[in-house]
Amino acid sequence: MNESPRASAGNREVRDIVGIGFGPANLALAIAVEEHNETCPPGDKLTARFFERQDSFAWHPGMLLDGATMQIAFPKDLVTFRNPTSRFTFFSYLFDRGRLVDFVNHQTFFPTRHEFNDYLQWAAGRVDADVRYGTSVEGVRGIRGEDGIVDRFEVTASDGSSVIARNVVVAAGLRERIPEWAVPSDRCFHNHKFLFHLENMPEPVHQRFVVLGAGQSAAEIVQYLHTNYPQAEVHSVFARYGYSPADDSPYANRIFDPEAVDELHGASEAERRRILELHRATNYSVVDLELINELYATEYQEMVRGPRRLFMRRASEIIEAKETEDGIEVGVHSTMDGLKDTLTCDAVVLATGFTPAPLASILGDLAPDETQPPVVDRDYRLAVSPDVSGGIYLQGGTEKTHGLTSSLLSNVAVRAGDILASVLTRRDQTDTLATVRPQDTYVTSEAR
Repeated sequence: MNESPRASAGNREVRDIVGIGFGPANLALAIAVEEHNETCPPGDKLTARFFERQDSFAWHPGMLLDGATMQIAFPKDLVTFRNPTSRFTFFSYLFDRGRLVDFVNHQTFFPTRHEFNDYLQWAAGRVDADVRYGTSVEGVRGIRGEDGIVDRFEVTASDGSSVIARNVVVAAGLRERIPEWAVPSDRCFHNHKFLFHLENMPEPVHQRFVVLGAGQSAAEIVQYLHTNYPQAEVHSVFARYGYSPADDSPYANRIFDPEAVDELHGASEAERRRILELHRATNYSVVDLELINELYATEYQEMVRGPRRLFMRRASEIIEAKETEDGIEVGVHSTMDGLKDTLTCDAVVLATGFTPAPLASILGDLAPDETQPPVVDRDYRLAVSPDVSGGIYLQGGTEKTHGLTSSLLSNVAVRAGDILASVLTRRDQTDTLATVRPQDTYVTSEAR
């Protein structure tokens, strides 16, 4: 990415934007920055650097199951809702790959995850972005000038380098939610890296698997194990009485519209909470109806013909898991009758969801109090304190303020445009020069 004169000072590197993480969210932002730079006057160009701890771009590679399709329509790609004429649209990808006509003939809005992952990797390879792969961010410190205002940040990376940023955009992703009783191992693992764990798992001895969870990922894994291990039993354990279908009807899907972010952010906290709870069935602990019907048909045919290999452990929970020399013993408790059953398995898969990555581990003293929900402005800028004028933006972890699209792909294009517009507006409102001043001091716990 071309550097403007204000992007460097002395021996210290200064960027308008430093992105933490380079998944789809910050990839969409990098594209938005590139497209801005292509059309603006030379002196108005933005500079950006992104840090990504993975060695290359990858989007949930552990869940790229054969045949699994996207739950969002392909126009909700990296750019279309922000700039439908962009050369980074999903249609442009199809044309470049020579599959545009074939995809149209396929008559679907929902490509496979393999294809959408290929699209994301295609876009990551084409964007003119400064991305430091294989490098994580160790910490972010505020830089305070003579006026006492923190208007820039020092971002320190795992390779020992550091860069000065006027704005930091955190897209650190999600953290696996692990039950208290679970000890992660080769036999007990979260579904996030499911395919990789299968490769490391010892050879099945008992021909039995347990999958915990009632959402789309859990159901997909149940189907995958049942299909790919034709001699094995698969036990699906969930707290519900049965899988619940995802509400993907047109009116309900409006909760993912860009306009919904405006309305939800402007509503009272109580009203936001009420609306989000009413529409949980669009995203949480729900399964595509087609997959539900396929699993039900499979279970029923086994009842008719035998042998039984698929078992739905409804209204149940796992209360313990103990590894043995050749397997893992899983205690399943029925909440209906109170009975406990012990299953000796080859592995237990935890399709138990995610939580936002904690900000304190990234932002240190700049992070808000974790006992309270973070205050986030409509432009996704974190409200830190009055003496911080530099921008810290969140790409994720904003569900309580911005709605269900916080951790989903549905709104990445528009959100990238919102953040870019905010950075540009705030830059135009300040006369701060991109220099590293001798009088700068770094914010520490004592200083704050």
